Amino acid sequence: MDWFWWVLILFWTGGFAWVADNVRTALRNRHERKVQLLEVAKQERLAVEAANRPPEPVCGCTHHLAKHDKQGRCHERVEVPTAWDENKNPLRYEAGQCNCQQYVGPQPLSQVFAEDLTDRI
Repeated sequence: MDWFWWVLILFWTGGFAWVADNVRTALRNRHERKVQLLEVAKQERLAVEAANRPPEPVCGCTHHLAKHDKQGRCHERVEVPTAWDENKNPLRYEAGQCNCQQYVGPQPLSQVFAEDLTDRI
């Protein structure tokens, strides 16, 4: 029963507060580390999914290849500035036609030609 007095003295002097504070800090650090590990795992999963996806055929105007006709003309509607301030920053926009002329993105596989790697015919 002698240990009971030591625990009571430790309780009265605030020793348990120090222990509780250390435990609370350790649990908070553990939680933050778990959240970081979950975020890293999510980013890794998204990177793997993006790596397995084929490249999107995107024009220099940032529109998809499907928005262009056979001549390379873009048919997407964009915002065209119509009024500017004294610093030449646009103030108002109107809907207009995208004026890019040619698709400059990655070539689809059906249009790629690769020569033989060896000299054999």
